[in-house]
Amino acid sequence: MADLPELKHMVMSFRVSELQVLLGYAGRNKTGRKTDLMGRALQLLQKGCSVPIQIKIRELYNQIFGSNRRKPTAPKPGEDGSINFKSEGPWFSGPMDYSNRMHHDPAPHSSSLGMLPVHPDVKLKHLPFYDCVAELMKPTSLVPRGSSKFQENHYSFHLTPQQAQDIAMSRDFRPGARCEYTTQIQLRFCLLEISCEQDDHFPPSICVRVNGKMAPLPNPIPTNKPGVEPKRPGRPVDITPLCRLSPTLPNQIEVSWAADFGRGFCIAIFLVKKLTSDTLLGRLKQFGNRHADHTRALIKEKLAHDPDSEIATTCLRVSLTCPLGKMRMTIPTRASTCTHLQCFDGSTYLMMNEKKSTWMCPVCDKPAPFHRLFIDGYFVEILQETSDMNEIQFHEDGTWSPLKTSKEHHVISCSPAAHKSSHKESRSSSSSASGPAPKKPKMEVIDLTISSDEDSDTESECDSPQPMSSNAFGDVISLDSPTPAPSSASTKITNPLAVESYVSCGSPNLVDDNFYEEDSMDYET
Repeated sequence: MADLPELKHMVMSFRVSELQVLLGYAGRNKTGRKTDLMGRALQLLQKGCSVPIQIKIRELYNQIFGSNRRKPTAPKPGEDGSINFKSEGPWFSGPMDYSNRMHHDPAPHSSSLGMLPVHPDVKLKHLPFYDCVAELMKPTSLVPRGSSKFQENHYSFHLTPQQAQDIAMSRDFRPGARCEYTTQIQLRFCLLEISCEQDDHFPPSICVRVNGKMAPLPNPIPTNKPGVEPKRPGRPVDITPLCRLSPTLPNQIEVSWAADFGRGFCIAIFLVKKLTSDTLLGRLKQFGNRHADHTRALIKEKLAHDPDSEIATTCLRVSLTCPLGKMRMTIPTRASTCTHLQCFDGSTYLMMNEKKSTWMCPVCDKPAPFHRLFIDGYFVEILQETSDMNEIQFHEDGTWSPLKTSKEHHVISCSPAAHKSSHKESRSSSSSASGPAPKKPKMEVIDLTISSDEDSDTESECDSPQPMSSNAFGDVISLDSPTPAPSSASTKITNPLAVESYVSCGSPNLVDDNFYEEDSMDYET
């Protein structure tokens, strides 16, 4: 194992990313500037470096420079532990270009094999909708071979006779059904990190072939950032239809990806059994309901008076409607990591995650994994006691009371008779309030086709107080009289201008009767 001065030199050559990984692995704070991170990393060595931390330091150092690099020389016996960056030799001759060194590496294959373990101790997160039956291929490192950006590796695995039979018998053989298996061969990728359980994570520019056939991968998420490759959402890949369900024939897998400097990836293959939302709901019910006293204590804690605060909360309003399905809850569920009292329907939540696994609380939008869910016994009692209530409120002593919402009813009448009567009443009230309406002035009609002389004659005739007779103008046509029957002797109009002047004077025989009828109706209303 490397001695203390050599470990110090390795740590001093780390970048910010390697320092953060080292401090996170040791359980230290990994935020701050590079000088702060370097000081914390050196403190790990001063207090006595454990063997796992020494292995981690060497692993990070090999990821940067490779095992075939020339190691920094330790200080001479008479010198202190300080680092002399002006030492002679190719290592400290000037600024280092890591990209050029990688391209001119004489033996990249050997350095890569020494840098990444074949089967690292990587653990992937458990997927709620899958039960792991067997591990067909342990998590294996994607080892780059060569200095090119795009790499390719080959893997193989076998099935036992019992495994091949279980997979073949789990297929849906109904006519017209899709080629789906309940027992599946699952392919998963993740980051090469042993500090915690890893989520599914695809390498960049990945392409997978199973027995020479292209495996369907999740579609990449498009991005608007220039020069950034779209990432695929992390999820397992079902390769069962592409595999040979035979214990005598091996299954070949070809993986090509773009090597990412500073990050490693792993591949693993599992035999899993797919579950449904009903199965998970049954398991959730098997856990049992959380006792109602836990919720009562939480209510009292939230409504406790704070002496330093001027505002006191006396009640909490909670809905019995699921925020997902907008229906009354049947299985009130929430996560133990949530701090709110509002629940959601467990059946609806599981069905939505079966379609698209997000496992996010619909109330606070925080992670709510399946192993953190529980059924609230207090809400179960409330739902059993109420059948038509959708909202309740909690009080300071932990009790509850129904909250009735007032509803306004608006009646809209569609009867035309009622509409007319109301219209008449409104008009009569407005007319009585404003007094008798003034009479409309009569319109004076001026004929522009006649000359000024004829107009003066007509005005003089109109101004005369004597009543007009038909003898004065000869024969006059009355518009109110019916049309006479055709005869051989037709009536002649001796003076046609007289008719026009007669109309212009406003004779009652020539005025439309409908005008007076409408006016009289307005007065009556």
